[in-house]
Amino acid sequence: MAFIQMNLLSKALMRTVPVNVIIPADKMIAPGMPIREDKPYKTLYLLHGIFGNYTDWVNGTRIQRFAEENDLAVVMPSGDNAFYLDYPAGLNNYGEFIGRELVELTRKIFPLSHKREDTYIGGLSMGGYGAMRNGLKYHDTFGAIVALSSALIVDQLKDRTNDTANIIERRDFAEAFFGDLEEVLISDKNPKYLVEKLIEEKAQFPAIYMACGRDDHLLETNQDFAQFLQDKGVEVTFEVGPGNHEWDFWDTYIKKAMEWLPLERGGAGINSGNVR
Repeated sequence: MAFIQMNLLSKALMRTVPVNVIIPADKMIAPGMPIREDKPYKTLYLLHGIFGNYTDWVNGTRIQRFAEENDLAVVMPSGDNAFYLDYPAGLNNYGEFIGRELVELTRKIFPLSHKREDTYIGGLSMGGYGAMRNGLKYHDTFGAIVALSSALIVDQLKDRTNDTANIIERRDFAEAFFGDLEEVLISDKNPKYLVEKLIEEKAQFPAIYMACGRDDHLLETNQDFAQFLQDKGVEVTFEVGPGNHEWDFWDTYIKKAMEWLPLERGGAGINSGNVR
């Protein structure tokens, strides 16, 4: 399993961004196992949550093992705390970086498929929101969205105040990334707005997988969005399982998400944890 730590100079952000990439190009095949066809890899762009960075998924889950077993490339960028949105005033165009530039750059560097049906976006918490928003906004790029414990909080933003010591609950914190909170619901920062727009345009929706823990404080907002999709006739797979807003849940459900995605299932190669 090739694990690559790299830095990319982003025009959308006007700075260097650290990125981790998993490429199963060096998978050692045991005798009798089928040899993978020499072709570009299906790719999952995987986003971290708030206070996290490009190392989170590797440190918190078995993503490397799951990627190798499924012959899947995984790209994990740093997104700061910016909810993967565009905020031009601060040169924080994270939506453009995630939805367009990162895909273009990594396809130039690595043997990744350019096909929409082979390109996926996923994330947890803030990254789950980022995956949903950018997967819908850039629906011509991504064939599937994986959103775990998503921070689909736009409905509550306009009611925020600064009368709290919890920084991530403050109004000024949200304004730094979402802009005018009175306008969020009628903008492309609202996934529901994007759903309505795609329906109006008769666009092709990405396949959507959602999951949330039964004890997660975001369960109600995830249930609401899944029901909204169903009411609009948009197909969604939504699972609720035991767990909270925690890595044990995300480790379990990123594996389930990979079982849901149309991957190659090549099986694990020979490695230090799988000696045959």
